Amino acid sequence: MVVSTGLAALVALAACAPAGYDDADYGNAAEPAAAADAATPEATDAAAAEVDPTAEATAGVDPDDAGTAEVASDLVTSSLTGTKVAKMGKVVEDQDGFVLYRFDDDGDDPSKSNCNGDCAKVWPPAYTNDGEPTIKGVSADLVGTVTRADGTKQLTLKGWPLYRYVGDKKAGQWKGQNVNGKWFVITPTGTKNLTCLPAISKPVSPPADEESDASDSGSDISY
Repeated sequence: MVVSTGLAALVALAACAPAGYDDADYGNAAEPAAAADAATPEATDAAAAEVDPTAEATAGVDPDDAGTAEVASDLVTSSLTGTKVAKMGKVVEDQDGFVLYRFDDDGDDPSKSNCNGDCAKVWPPAYTNDGEPTIKGVSADLVGTVTRADGTKQLTLKGWPLYRYVGDKKAGQWKGQNVNGKWFVITPTGTKNLTCLPAISKPVSPPADEESDASDSGSDISY
């Protein structure tokens, strides 16, 4: 009975990881144990100890702000909140309660966003004009900004640019987890949350306009 239980656990774990990945592929390069820790109660407790969930502050402004383009106020991500959602655990949400993500094709050192054009329609960047979101449950030292290719500014967490996913239709959803094996829910410490890892899926198609329903899968989309 013990042997069969162990085998079942191994099968479950194998099904939870995307093909071609191992623990070293997750988290930041300096944090090779991030994947293994993400799903353990000990890691959750440690993260809670590092980040005071009641602490509120504002993030500092990047020194090289000059010449950046402003976005409309309704596009701005005005707050970042470290919290928990069902099944996934620790996440970062924006002012509307939508879960935020990070993209493997981006850079964190230095920060760089490589999601532009249609990619940014499916994964709207966490835009900022002043680099000063209200933050709670996230360390202010980890929050920064990066200037995008179009001159707009985007919020970053531990260097990683932040995004929403248009496939998430309501607060607390995380349908963008493991899309194309490149997009992952970000934790309040900037690592990938791998507590729940569905099979690799394709992103929804870019909306043609503001009234489009982005519910159909974009089967030929690589981002």
